[in-house]
Amino acid sequence: MNITAGNIKELREQTGAGMMDCKRALTEAAGDFDKALDILRQKGLAMAAKKALREASEGLIGSYIHMGKIGVLVEINCETDFVAKTDEYKELVKDVAMHIAAANPSCVRREDIPSDVTEKEKMIYASQVENKPPQVVEKIVEGKLEKFYTDTCLLDQIFVKDPEGKKKIKDLVTEKVAKLGENIVIKRFVRFQLGEKAS
Repeated sequence: MNITAGNIKELREQTGAGMMDCKRALTEAAGDFDKALDILRQKGLAMAAKKALREASEGLIGSYIHMGKIGVLVEINCETDFVAKTDEYKELVKDVAMHIAAANPSCVRREDIPSDVTEKEKMIYASQVENKPPQVVEKIVEGKLEKFYTDTCLLDQIFVKDPEGKKKIKDLVTEKVAKLGENIVIKRFVRFQLGEKAS
């Protein structure tokens, strides 16, 4: 097991975690960089869960215009004006606005979808596989519902700039919470497309 100062520095740069946290993660992962990254991400989730209870009333409204055809405004809140002014935070707001322009979500989180819409989706999925055993139908409906959330809910969507196609928008936010040390909440957005009818 060979843990170098370079490994620790690289892990710190990627995660924003403290030097000792990075060293501990690398030790726990027996020097495996990717495993150490996962360990810190899991700890980041725990930190983010604690911070989620704190009020976020500062932040920024960001915008993104794509070739004069698609426009997005998004409000992302944090706890302090200090964090809202950091380059890291501004980059998050810009990335989320650009993602909304590209992926066209219909709401921020799955809880925002009216229950009648969710129930209708479930009924449609169940009718597509009604000749199967009930427990199989239930599993298929659950899987299709998850796919529906991934298509329509911003936090469940795969971040368009993630080269591996694994990181969801909620993971991106969690990473920034761990790095910046404050609760961060995507509050609302509006997306305009040229020629689209107003809803």
